[in-house]
Amino acid sequence: MSIYYFLYYRAIFLIFILGVISCQNFKNYSSNEVKQGPRIFELLSPVESGISFRNQLTEGLNTNVLMYEYFYNGGGVAIGDLNNDGLDDIYFTGNMVSNALYLNRGDLKFDDITDIAGVGGREGPWTTGVTMADVNGDGWLDIYVCYSGNLPPEKRKNQLFIHQGLDKNGMPIFEEKSEVFGLDIDSYSTQALFFDFDLDGDLDMFLLNHNPKSLPVLDESSTKDLLSRKDPSGSQLFRNDQGKFIEITEAAGIKNSALSYGLGVGAADLNGNGYLDIYVSNDYTATDYLYFNNGDGTFSELSQYALGHISQFSMGNELADFNNDGLIDIYTLDMLPEDNRRQKLLMSPDNFEKYQFIVNVGLHHQYMRNMLHLNNGNGRFSEIGQISGVSNTDWSWAALFADFDNDGWKDLFVSNGYRRDYTNLDFLRYMGDFIQNHRGNLKRENILELVSKIPASDISNYVFKNNREEGFINVTKDWGLFNPVNSNGAAYADLDNDGDLELIINNVDSPAFIYKNQTQETLPLNWLQIELKGDGENQFGIGARIYLYEGNNLQMQEQMPTRGYQSSVSYKIHFGLGSISEIDSLVIIWPGGKSETVKNIKSNSRLILDQRNSKNQELRNSEKTGKPIFRNSDSIGEIVHSSIFNDFKRQPLVPNPISGTKLAMANGDLNGDGLEDIVVGGFIGQSVQIFFQNRNGVFHNVTKEKSVDNSINFEDTAALIFDANGDGRMDIYIGSGGYGNLIPNDLRLQDRLYLNDGNGDFYRKEDALPIMLSPTNVVISSDFDNDGFPDLFIGSGVIPGHYPLSSNSYILKNKKDGFFEDVTSKYFPELKNFGIVKDAKWFDLNGDGQEELILVGEWMPISIYAFNGGRFVNVTSKYLEQEYRGWWNTVELEEVGGQKVLIVGNYGLNSQFKASIDEPLQLFFKDFDQNGSIDPILTSYVNGISYPFLTRDELLDHFTFLRSKFNSYESYADAKIDDIFSKDELKGAGHLKAYYLDTKMFVLGKDNFFQEVKLPIQVQYAPTHKVVFIDHFGEEYLLFLGNQEKSRLRIGKIDANFGVLISIKDLNNPKYIPQNKSGFNIAGESRNAVKIGKNKVVVNVLDSSLQVYEK
Repeated sequence: MSIYYFLYYRAIFLIFILGVISCQNFKNYSSNEVKQGPRIFELLSPVESGISFRNQLTEGLNTNVLMYEYFYNGGGVAIGDLNNDGLDDIYFTGNMVSNALYLNRGDLKFDDITDIAGVGGREGPWTTGVTMADVNGDGWLDIYVCYSGNLPPEKRKNQLFIHQGLDKNGMPIFEEKSEVFGLDIDSYSTQALFFDFDLDGDLDMFLLNHNPKSLPVLDESSTKDLLSRKDPSGSQLFRNDQGKFIEITEAAGIKNSALSYGLGVGAADLNGNGYLDIYVSNDYTATDYLYFNNGDGTFSELSQYALGHISQFSMGNELADFNNDGLIDIYTLDMLPEDNRRQKLLMSPDNFEKYQFIVNVGLHHQYMRNMLHLNNGNGRFSEIGQISGVSNTDWSWAALFADFDNDGWKDLFVSNGYRRDYTNLDFLRYMGDFIQNHRGNLKRENILELVSKIPASDISNYVFKNNREEGFINVTKDWGLFNPVNSNGAAYADLDNDGDLELIINNVDSPAFIYKNQTQETLPLNWLQIELKGDGENQFGIGARIYLYEGNNLQMQEQMPTRGYQSSVSYKIHFGLGSISEIDSLVIIWPGGKSETVKNIKSNSRLILDQRNSKNQELRNSEKTGKPIFRNSDSIGEIVHSSIFNDFKRQPLVPNPISGTKLAMANGDLNGDGLEDIVVGGFIGQSVQIFFQNRNGVFHNVTKEKSVDNSINFEDTAALIFDANGDGRMDIYIGSGGYGNLIPNDLRLQDRLYLNDGNGDFYRKEDALPIMLSPTNVVISSDFDNDGFPDLFIGSGVIPGHYPLSSNSYILKNKKDGFFEDVTSKYFPELKNFGIVKDAKWFDLNGDGQEELILVGEWMPISIYAFNGGRFVNVTSKYLEQEYRGWWNTVELEEVGGQKVLIVGNYGLNSQFKASIDEPLQLFFKDFDQNGSIDPILTSYVNGISYPFLTRDELLDHFTFLRSKFNSYESYADAKIDDIFSKDELKGAGHLKAYYLDTKMFVLGKDNFFQEVKLPIQVQYAPTHKVVFIDHFGEEYLLFLGNQEKSRLRIGKIDANFGVLISIKDLNNPKYIPQNKSGFNIAGESRNAVKIGKNKVVVNVLDSSLQVYEK
């Protein structure tokens, strides 16, 4: 592939990261350089540890990042006790230097025994990952080393160093025997993972490979053809047949194509069936793969079912139970920077066409950030990396979950860095000019000159303390890990056997890091370490699962040393115990299903568990799943397809989608048989659907028999079933909305009233409603004037094409004959351009028999109005002690146990956006470029400073007059709103704020003020669009529904809500019910729902039929 083509391909298909931090040498990385708070880690110098390994890269005409894209991807680390002295030894791989083996002499002192052991590896490039595993089942750990690079096949053959025992001096001796075992593979390998996937007692191997060249994703047919053909760069699966490894990749269902850029592989039992599953992280546009083990020698790739979205440039990954719920979660790394400056220097504008193309060819929904996939225990995962605080760690490689401070919760280490930021946007512009100037005469010397112009960067690694349900806290500086350097492979081990975990890190161009853990010296907490003695050829018990129990506390780990990036960790399984001095019980489940229970275990001890002591026994509830509360009993009706309109094309600067965010749904007895029926709206091209319920609780779609079937030209955004004309029969009100395809005062915005003719049909009464050409978001009824007839509140949204300008909302008085009069100016004149009303509720808050009106919306405060003295009066301050401005979507009120409960659904906390009173989200809007349209500029705080959310390209594409001001990405990187526009330009601009993004719950107190009650964090995983109160024979619940799938690409899908069920038995302490126990498994965008009777909920999910759940 030509250099010219490669550079431009990367410019198109990567979303970029940047750091310009000057290179430093090792002496600047001393452990005393940064000190902030209590330290956990102390960086040992090479003199102290005896480890001088340095993965030095030498750039040359044929060896640079423009000749081999993975030039800076670094080497790996493997940990294991190679001489059975109880101390873990260390093996490092070097890309262009010899590999090195260090023998642990105790007290964190090491000797280089590479030559003695015979494990230096092949001379010359390009070594990648390393794994220690007992490949032949003799009780000694062997070493498998991977190779890659733009090299001949003989130089890419992987090596297997088989342990030959100890020499007379007690030194481990190895022989290279890859050919004997069938493992002399010359693919472009990143890492080998040894595991017993078929439970036959020996170790098989998954080989992670990558293509050394970038392949263009050109069109759907060629890409699908590429994915269907086997290629040497695709990953491979090998079955161990009596000591000989046989490739079974295709037969086992493993994807193997040229579109493979494997950088991370992990294995774990993700679904609890006793077999190890596989997660593969792929770089570039290649999709990640999630292989579920079928237990019959085959795998099913189910990433698109199990995961709502994935990392785009996936690096290393980690599979571990980070939240102590007994389920293995998935964490993948990408390249999104933490700070505004680096994001602005690197981020390309949203490209919806390319994004949709990638989705269409089957490469999944990909976004450039780390992903933390929480295992819901029902085959699906909720991605919660942003709310957990671990989504932005820059150009990251290895992820390791381990309890570094011994408090009983796994912390997170992330290695970081890339020697040269050849994706710097200013550099790419320079590169384009450079290539153009040398067109037809581009030599290797020119390429090396170009490489020298790429900005260099050293970025610190990250370490996060597990803060339980509150996510993770960045403690990199506090714990002593802030050292700017380019790190890649990493591993953990208790190298000095003192009860805490050291970190071992392989760096590019710097000596390897050995971080001594000082937890036991500074703040000693309890711990437990376990070694496994397997039966048969799986001598180290790979795949075994261990549960620890103490009271209501649970911890779980699996024996799987290959993890992180190009590395393998210690075989000693380490548990932090905090203040726990004795474990109630330990349960180990060995591969194959036999288990052993050990009780009353003292802390600060080491156990050896032998598989020969295991037997078949009944498992505790933590190891198996009981019957869920709700079940998905039916799917009814036609699929309601999501809106086809891209609002970001209509008005490029809007922060959130508008079309399709509201969908009509209502329930009531439409045919007078005493049973609740359902009305559901549709988007453009879809009619309203009507469902009649029969005596067996089954719903039948009767839409084709009704006159509402002619409503396909409207976007149905709100619905109400009520008796409009006082004839005792239920009528149907349908609100019309929309945005992307409409103009202001569009006739398709007119709401519709369908009257019940008493014969089972409904007819539209054309003149029943006043002309209201505003997009309706909500319609609710209440007899506010107490004349015995229901009046209406109509809440409206955004004027099409003019976000955030709002349309008029309305008060309609029932004239007692099925006709409604607009009385807004008389009773509620403030409703003119009131705001973007998303939802409303009537509710008698003070028990005076008159219902108050509660209003919520985008950029709006929660507002409460009472009808008093012939008009609506704002009484919010009588019920709320402060102003709650947010991006509110929905509101619900219910009386629970004699107390009034208010729930307001918001955007949630699982995005790049954060907001508070001190650091609000802000929107500045005006026709800045005087072209007749409104320009909304969103700003948000990053590290204490408010910056515009737009990238430079997005800004200049819209405001061409700013090109001279921001003639480089560097010039825009630190720009704030008042750097972009002058005071005069900002004069007259609208200014909106949002202080809260979290969904909130309030309980009305005796003082008549609503008191906030903290909701479980799971409620904040996604935008809430509907809340359902469920009271089933004394068991009271809240069901939160939502998600948002059509965000700006930098935000991506927010889809972690599968129906979040909360128990409110104790109103002051709501409890989350895990998905596998609640039974809700609703994937996609839930826009509305109704409760039918006591035990049934019908949920409206976009791109799906109605989902019926019942208890």
